[in-house]
Amino acid sequence: MSLSKNKLKYIRSLKEKKYRSEHGTFVAEGNKMVSDLLPCLTCQLLVATPDFLNTAETKDVEEVIEVNDSELAQASFLQNPQQVLAVFYQPVYREGIDISKQLTLALDGIQDPGNMGTIIRLADWYGIKHIFCSLDTVDAYNPKVVQATMGALARVSVHYVDLAAFLTRNQQLPVYGTLLDGENMYEQEISPVGIIVMGNEGNGIRPEVEKLISQKLYIPNYPLGSPTSESLNVAIATAIICAEFRRRERH
Repeated sequence: MSLSKNKLKYIRSLKEKKYRSEHGTFVAEGNKMVSDLLPCLTCQLLVATPDFLNTAETKDVEEVIEVNDSELAQASFLQNPQQVLAVFYQPVYREGIDISKQLTLALDGIQDPGNMGTIIRLADWYGIKHIFCSLDTVDAYNPKVVQATMGALARVSVHYVDLAAFLTRNQQLPVYGTLLDGENMYEQEISPVGIIVMGNEGNGIRPEVEKLISQKLYIPNYPLGSPTSESLNVAIATAIICAEFRRRERH
């Protein structure tokens, strides 16, 4: 079966959030990415070269289309396509997930797809299974986000919620936030269980969310008090704070 104009149009439409939401699907590209996602998510459509298909397990894929390199390039969102593009169904998560014994991330208005994808990848690295995002946070299934996750969407669940209401419902847990007026995180007691809130790249954590934070943390620069950049990139800050939480857990 060849890649029809209608199929091509459908794939290209998934670059836009409204069509991803309408169909409940998203695009992933690249050999490792697709291979990571295939065992974990339902694949609607696999568009691949013979080299990929010769080594892939495709029995559960709804539709497989074999293409050559130029046909794949027509469908791809990448400048340098690899051997495969796949359309997966977005996972549907049940409500009321119990996070009472977990370390969880909450994202307040993250806008940059690269930051979002990197944070999902970091969550995967540090064994964080759930990320709860404000409704204005960039879509986790944006193609640029998906590529930046490097397959971590197979293991990390991303939820979109009214973040203030979510934190209010979980006030029995410690809620940590990274803020410039916080306390040096290396000098504070922190728990292996709780919610870490990371804020928007330009504006930080919004006031209605900040008031629900029970412990404000600050990542100190070095040497302490010396002139420095105004702030850290949010993905880098997430990496530092998650690393410290997991380090304390092991000691």
